Amino acid sequence: MSRKKGAIIRALQPDPKYKSLLVSRFINNMFWDGKRTIGQAVFYDTLTMIEKKTKEDGFALFQRAINNVKPVLEVRPRRVGGATYQIPMEVPAARRETLAIKWLIRAARTRSEYRMVDRLGNELIDAAKNQGSAIKKKEETHKMAEANRAFAHYRW
Repeated sequence: MSRKKGAIIRALQPDPKYKSLLVSRFINNMFWDGKRTIGQAVFYDTLTMIEKKTKEDGFALFQRAINNVKPVLEVRPRRVGGATYQIPMEVPAARRETLAIKWLIRAARTRSEYRMVDRLGNELIDAAKNQGSAIKKKEETHKMAEANRAFAHYRW
């Protein structure tokens, strides 16, 4: 057993516009080099663009996209008797949200649109419809867990 202390989880301030911790975490994962104001501007412009494009509440669509991308199962490596097995495990709630946020941002960055507002907006719209790269990543993770179901008895 490790002697190190566990990670200290710092309290997060909700974002100024929606008063949501989820939005705050999303923005914190999105910006680079401490550019929080640019990250906030991109996110809020994205939600405005979504509202214009879909005639739907942008914040509600964002929450639906996050919920659609959250994985239920993932595989974790476990070494048993000299062999390493990929063991399917249920994902803890905090990690589900973190993975969904990271997958959405990575999928948005790999899209071909010119501006980040357009890339992120289209990826969120696709995720809300259960389409897009982030949903594909989730399904890939679930398929891997399903394929390794035979090793589930090694979980402890």
